[in-house]
This record gives sequence, C-alpha cells and structure tokens, in this order.
Amino acid sequence: MSLLLRFLLLVSLVPVSLAQRLELVWPTPSQAFLEKRSFETYIQPTASGVAESGLFGCVRSGGAQFHEGLDIRPVKRDRKGEPADPIFAVLPGVVRHISRVAGNSNYGRYVVLEHPDVRPAIYTLYAHLASVDGGIAIGQPVARGQVLGVMGRSASGQAIPKDRGHLHFEFGLALTQNFQRWYDAKKFGSKNDHGMWNGMNLSGFDPLEFFTEWRDGRVDNFMDYLSGQREVVRVRVSTRLIPDFVRRYPELLTRQAADAGVLSGWEISVNRTGLPFRLTPLNATELAGQAMGETRVVSVDEAWLRQCRCKHLALRKVGRWVEGRDLKNTLDLIFGPR
Repeated sequence: MSLLLRFLLLVSLVPVSLAQRLELVWPTPSQAFLEKRSFETYIQPTASGVAESGLFGCVRSGGAQFHEGLDIRPVKRDRKGEPADPIFAVLPGVVRHISRVAGNSNYGRYVVLEHPDVRPAIYTLYAHLASVDGGIAIGQPVARGQVLGVMGRSASGQAIPKDRGHLHFEFGLALTQNFQRWYDAKKFGSKNDHGMWNGMNLSGFDPLEFFTEWRDGRVDNFMDYLSGQREVVRVRVSTRLIPDFVRRYPELLTRQAADAGVLSGWEISVNRTGLPFRLTPLNATELAGQAMGETRVVSVDEAWLRQCRCKHLALRKVGRWVEGRDLKNTLDLIFGPR
C-alpha cells in the first residue's frame, strides 16, 4: 500500500470532533479566573501599566505588537519578593522541550508539553520560569496539575523586573516538524537551541478566550473552539505535498483527503492572528488556472484585516490580494520554503 493510501485511510478513521468535555486546571494557584473576577486582578501588564498588554493578540505598542500568550501574575512571593507560585500542567501530556538556560530564549526558562490525547493534539508552553522541576524530563508523561516549575522572570538579555515576574502561558499548534530547514533557509546567523519548539514555529490561539468559553460551557474541547474561529484570510496552495501539519492535526480537515480525488493542493483558512484552523484538500479541477507551486489569496475579510494591525496576513498588490509576510512565513513553515 502506498504512503498516500495509508495516509488517506488513517485520516478516514479519525473523528472530526470529539464530544467529551475536557478537564483542565488553571496553570497557577490563582483562583481569580475561576471566581470570574476581572482579568485586571490576575493579568500582569508590561511596564506601560495597561492591563490589556498582558493579554493575547495585538495588545502592545498601541496595537502594533503581537503577544503570543497570556501573562499571569503571582499570588505568592518569597521573602525576597520573588514570585513563588508553582506552575501546573493544565492537561495530561508529554514533555517535548525543556530550556533550562535563561539566556537561550526570550522565553527564558521554559517547558513545552504536547497533548496527544486531545484533538487536535495542541501544545502548551510555560515560560519565564525561575526554575524547572528536576523531576520532569523530555519524553516523560505528565499528569494534569503536575508541577512543572516555579514562576519567575527569566528571559534572554535583561531579566524581567521583580515586580513584573509572571508566567507566560500559551495554547497552540506547531507548524512543522522540519523547522530546522526553514530556520537554515532564513540564515539568521545564530544557533537554534530549541528544535521544532522554537517560538517562531508555534502558532498560538487566545488562552483566556478559550478558558472563558470552556468555563462558561460554550465549548467542551479544542475542536469546538477552533471550528468556531472567524476566517480572516483564505488561501489556496497548489502542491501535491501532504505536509506533516496535516498528518499531525487531521481533525482540522473539512473533508477526507480521499474525497478530493487526486490531490493537487490545499485551501487554508486562517484567523485574525494567522492561525491555520481549517484545511480542505483540493483536486486539479478545483485548482483550475492555478500553476503548480502557486499560492493565491482567494478570500479576505477586509473589516477584520484592518483590525489586525500587528499581523501582516494579506495586502493589495497591483489590484489583487497577495499573502502578507506573516502568512507567507506560516505557509513556508507548513509547506517548506517556496
């Protein structure tokens, strides 16, 4: 049996959505979110003092700078005034990456978990830790609520000030297992110390929005949440490649790959921050007029695009929409440098 046929069979056996309700814990001891207190009581702002600057999205530099996660302030400090909250795994998972050297990343010391028992198998990331628990190791399973480390203020370069120590927390999808290929093609001139768990390979979604929807019973799981995302840009990529992104997150497909016939490309929908949340396999008829290897922007929600000041997803060029630099990076990571 060919690899393509094996993949098509695999995808046909994967449920599009799972009905069960997830059980999660908040990643810190703070009870403010569960008590439905205002986010200002548990979110750590930047030096600006604007509480929104600790949220996810285009929240910094007047909306021009993107923040990938949620910054959660401590509820406990030690005698020196340092954050002392333990940090918990929000779901059962597997440790995929540990960075114990603060200077190796803007995340400082951080831990990445992958959650293969949920659909899609998202990652969670816990950053700026003062220390990583000595009992965890890469490849090791962890339980929901297991301690991963201690909240801190570690970062590359200058440390975060003591009074602004916090946990940076993320939910998201990893764009490719072949990140090093993309990284090398970019010629950054520095070593990648983090494999595929480098922040440039991680595409997040809003943790507070998800937690709120889940807490209030509007979604039960990640597929419920992701299927409700608003499409801001839709593109078609002409390629016969089945990227590992599809193999790892088959639940994001709108139809089985076998239903497309002979695979000739993909239609991909992204939300306001560029997260690819819906993919459709396409055949040659559906890609009529599009050359192999070509990418076309086929739909843009202009009103929402104007609100995404910090993400360059699409722009008008010679009277037509083309992919912006952030969307191009995402597609290059998924499909390989083009």
